[in-house]
Amino acid sequence: MARAENLITTVSTKGQVILPKAVRQRREWEAGTRLIVEETPEGVLLRQASAFAPTRPADVFGMLPFGGEPKTLEDMEAAILAEARRRHDRD
Repeated sequence: MARAENLITTVSTKGQVILPKAVRQRREWEAGTRLIVEETPEGVLLRQASAFAPTRPADVFGMLPFGGEPKTLEDMEAAILAEARRRHDRD
């Protein structure tokens, strides 16, 4: 992204800062967008916060425990085919 011209804003008595419309439009920051505020040696950096918390596979393994016998690949393929047929017949 090309560097924008210098824009000036003011901090309100409540500590609020209005981001210029041109910046919000380029970044596609709508009302309610969550921003991370990071202090850097050069100043303050605003980054859009992720919609989801970062996770690792280890964080979610076992979320849906299965207590039965392990299924074979053939069992899984047969179940997928049966569900596809059920959905097709329903429409």
